[in-house]
Amino acid sequence: MKIIKKLLKKIMPQQNYEEYWKLTNAFSDYNGTKFLDTLAVCINFIDDHKNEEYSEEKYSKLQDEIHKVNPINHISIRKSINQLVKMGFINSFLVSYHPQAKEYIEARTNKKRETLLSKIVYSNSSFNRAVNNESSIKQINFLIQTLIEKGKLSKEEIIALMLVDIEAYKKPFITESELSEYVKEAKEIGFLERKYNQIGYLYNLLGKLDDLVFVKEDLYFKEDAEQIFGEDLKAVSKRRDPYLHRLYKNQLQEECEEIYGNPMCVLEHLSYPVLIASHIKPFIDSDDNEAYDPNNGLLLSRTIDSLFDLKYISFTDEGTMIFSNRISDDVKEFWKNYKLEENILNDKRKTYLAYHRNLMTEIDARA
Repeated sequence: MKIIKKLLKKIMPQQNYEEYWKLTNAFSDYNGTKFLDTLAVCINFIDDHKNEEYSEEKYSKLQDEIHKVNPINHISIRKSINQLVKMGFINSFLVSYHPQAKEYIEARTNKKRETLLSKIVYSNSSFNRAVNNESSIKQINFLIQTLIEKGKLSKEEIIALMLVDIEAYKKPFITESELSEYVKEAKEIGFLERKYNQIGYLYNLLGKLDDLVFVKEDLYFKEDAEQIFGEDLKAVSKRRDPYLHRLYKNQLQEECEEIYGNPMCVLEHLSYPVLIASHIKPFIDSDDNEAYDPNNGLLLSRTIDSLFDLKYISFTDEGTMIFSNRISDDVKEFWKNYKLEENILNDKRKTYLAYHRNLMTEIDARA
């Protein structure tokens, strides 16, 4: 049978003989009313019919119930139910649902739902499942474990993963050399061109999972990306004007020249060959005036900019350095006597620093 499948795959690659990760996608907005209402109907139906064995009649009853809140054709309704099954919200044969599915519906914020979505999808999703078919193959789990091993996944690698037969691997991830072979295969068979919808569905789901972030077309864990890209990560969706940013940095350098005689790190008072025009209120949070306001900046060394940008340190209105709960004691000990001088702490800069301190407090509270 496998030989026949391989022959068909070579002779008719445009047909559906390929085995790849198939994600049904009736909904793309997992916070939307239609998604939440459909999930609520499924959960209530399962509770009301938990002692009833699965049958096509039971499945049909559920479709009729969903039609009452979302009056679309039954083909689309079946697609929506199967999406909930594949994503792990409800289980095959309509007998149970994920323990946190109700909590997901009742969540008061989208951020809370994002975290719950991540837990549900990672622990219970399987694209091989259907209403009438169970499977223990967990594609998202496999993808994330591979991301843990590699550190990042390119668009080509994510697409190639969709061709991987997970059952053929003893490890919960695929190695870089093995993945490169699938990248070659995906290119040879024109997988991207023919399955762009399925690829788009997977990208949509990955983009909504907590702690994952796309930088351009590469997938990272958010913490890793923040370490690599710093503030530029948050600015991905907001383009810097290169000319205005140059003027902004020039003004910070001119301020240093007036106060200290030449450009230098305003904390260490050292004239490093490379200095960073570091935003106090993050660029992504700033309006057009704030983004290029020199009062919303400090000229810092790379080390201090990294700590400041990631909210590991901040400063009081008097210039005293304050530390995040997330930073180690030896780092605190090293920097504890450094402070900003009064001559750069004007009222506007103090306002921006208050915003920065609040951000550090919020991040610490979530850590």
